[in-house]
Amino acid sequence: MVLFFTSTAVDPPATIYMGKDKFENEDLIKYAWPQDVWFHVDKLSSAHVYLRMPEGMTWDAIPEALLVDCAQLVKANSIEGNKKDNLTIIYTPADNLKKTGDMAVGQVSFHNDKRVKRVHVPKRENVIVNRLNKTKVEREVDHEQERIERVKKENAAKRAAAAAKKKADAELARAREAEKAARSYDNLFSGEYEEAEPPKQSVQEMMDDFM
Repeated sequence: MVLFFTSTAVDPPATIYMGKDKFENEDLIKYAWPQDVWFHVDKLSSAHVYLRMPEGMTWDAIPEALLVDCAQLVKANSIEGNKKDNLTIIYTPADNLKKTGDMAVGQVSFHNDKRVKRVHVPKRENVIVNRLNKTKVEREVDHEQERIERVKKENAAKRAAAAAKKKADAELARAREAEKAARSYDNLFSGEYEEAEPPKQSVQEMMDDFM
């Protein structure tokens, strides 16, 4: 089972989720989305909490209020960490999580330590935790089917974007050709292409013509 929470710290609201137990955490490590960010209490046991970033947000520029929501939820779901003040919460993009066969259930490391950030939590904020808990929804998730549907949507969006770009490029090319043709038409009647006037004859030359 997966627990879902809604943070109204940002608009539109953001989805935060976590596994109900360490076995569900294993699936979340495997099936987390590219736009998900993983949170955990540093050096203590805690829930694996994920933020599904809204479109346009980047993991290294998460709004502070949303960051606090995620950190408070992690702290509240750590048996030991919930009792302590001045905790450090670590977070990183989900694709930076590294899982090897010799690791215990729920245990992870990182591909790149430089992509791990930290946020300090002075104490538990009950107002924040209670607000998030009121939004909690528990449901069974078919992770593989969800992944398939997500990939389909992403591929459809990529195809639509490629088609839109192709159409825009074609329209731009036609506009340039029309502009080029218009310039050629204008030049046809400009002084550059007008037939040169015959040179004027002198009076003597005009008289010679009649002789």
